[in-house]
Amino acid sequence: MELKRCKKCLLPETHESIIFDEEGVCNICRQNEFKNEKIDWAKRKEELAELIESHRGKYDYDCIVPFSGGKDSTWTLYYLMKEFKIKPLVVRFDHGFLRPNLNENTIKVLRNLGADFHTFTPNWKVVQKLMLQSFLEKGDFCWHCHTGIFSYPMHVAIKEKVPLIFWGEPSAEYTSYYSYDQPEEVDEKRFNRYVNLGITALDMAVRLGGKIDDRDLKPFTYPALKDLKKLNYRSVCLGSYIAWDVKMQSEVIGRELGWEGDLVENVPPQYNYEKIECYMQGVRDYIKYIKRGYTRPTHLASIDIRHDRLTRADGEVMIDKYEGKEPPSLEIFLEFVGLTKEEFYEITKSHTVSPWKMSLFENQIGEKLPDYDQWSQDGKMKREDALQQLERWKKSTAS
Repeated sequence: MELKRCKKCLLPETHESIIFDEEGVCNICRQNEFKNEKIDWAKRKEELAELIESHRGKYDYDCIVPFSGGKDSTWTLYYLMKEFKIKPLVVRFDHGFLRPNLNENTIKVLRNLGADFHTFTPNWKVVQKLMLQSFLEKGDFCWHCHTGIFSYPMHVAIKEKVPLIFWGEPSAEYTSYYSYDQPEEVDEKRFNRYVNLGITALDMAVRLGGKIDDRDLKPFTYPALKDLKKLNYRSVCLGSYIAWDVKMQSEVIGRELGWEGDLVENVPPQYNYEKIECYMQGVRDYIKYIKRGYTRPTHLASIDIRHDRLTRADGEVMIDKYEGKEPPSLEIFLEFVGLTKEEFYEITKSHTVSPWKMSLFENQIGEKLPDYDQWSQDGKMKREDALQQLERWKKSTAS
């Protein structure tokens, strides 16, 4: 079915937090107009310098930079170290699906820049249960990733006594949970507003029937506010202080650090800088298509349209060519969470966002990527364990 789309970019009516004005232009486009026309970026950079100087040399590290190794976190680390000569602690939460090229990039970046690196990988057996439960409840298996990425570095900040934390782009770049004309601190309010999908770690413990040790949920739990206040923390987005442009930034880190892009399932090859971190990205995008009727090519086309790098017509052609194909990685995902393909489609379609309705008639399969055979398929979930979670979820929804 056809969805109503922004008259300027190509975001559809099912995009999270979207609103169209009387001209049919979405609020994301309007926010980017504000970003380009109303913000004094020179003044913002002065504020950034003041913030950094107020913390420089007072702690074992000047700041913490949460780091996946993708384009945004790599640019954040590069920019702060090159422009301000900071001494950071680089912190990575490993979600369990890091690709080979991503790991090679991480080595290059850290050796070229010279920074201390702290990485954490949570218990896989716990991650499997969390993935399945969040998929059942929200049609999004990435709860452990969303929460871990934004909570774990805050625990490190408290432990290492480093109060300044720098993230990458502000959410206003792509959604409207916040806008560019309001301050956006990366705090617990933001975490609960949209990062954790409305499910706390305590919620997870209850919904999993007490089958997970509370200590195993700590990496996914936002630290206590009293501990953060005691630290006198500031957790901010670099993109609140400098104008964000992912294409330009990707070119710079490629040229200066040897950072290399990669192909991503069902994403046009010219966007080989986008979401290269995770070999489950194709599944996540495909779930979004089933639920909302669009996926990453729409997002990428819309960004380039706003930057006058792509025409709307060419964007439509690209979307038609790449969106809606079942990714080969779906087979791996189903093994990880113990579901059949029929169950996957039934669960995903139950989370469909109106007015979208997907037809599976003549469903196409995407191509395997060159590194597919290097993606770990160890740690499959037992079918009986998956069925127990599935039945518990069905009973809870029935009641």
